[in-house]
Amino acid sequence: MENRESKERGMLEKLTLRDIQPSQFWVSEAKLAEIARWFDPRDLSNFEPIPSKLLDGIPMMTDGHTRAVAAIRAGLESVPLMWEPDEWNWSMYRRCVEECRARGVYSPHDLTGRVISAADYKALWNDWCDIMHEEVEAEEKGK
Repeated sequence: MENRESKERGMLEKLTLRDIQPSQFWVSEAKLAEIARWFDPRDLSNFEPIPSKLLDGIPMMTDGHTRAVAAIRAGLESVPLMWEPDEWNWSMYRRCVEECRARGVYSPHDLTGRVISAADYKALWNDWCDIMHEEVEAEEKGK
């Protein structure tokens, strides 16, 4: 276990923003504007590393999608990444990744054209997540 995790962490250090699968398929314009107030692409000391994990052998972001889009818009190809330390419900993330891929989202670069208003973000992303969580939980209870 420790050996595999060390290997996976080492792999994360070599990844660019083109190599990481998002687990989200919309980005909030309001959140992007908030990041623009503090983000300086020449100084990443305030840039919180993007948590990532291998899910079914695919490097996947668990958070930081808006920061990744801000970095891409600023011309960056890589940003600090970190190994996701928490254990989440990977069935839910798997469902998110499947939906991302169905919508043509394979890297944060694909999110740059999927920036929407805060109201649309709530309706199209947050509400989708709520429904998906209920479905996955119901499926897991039925097993």
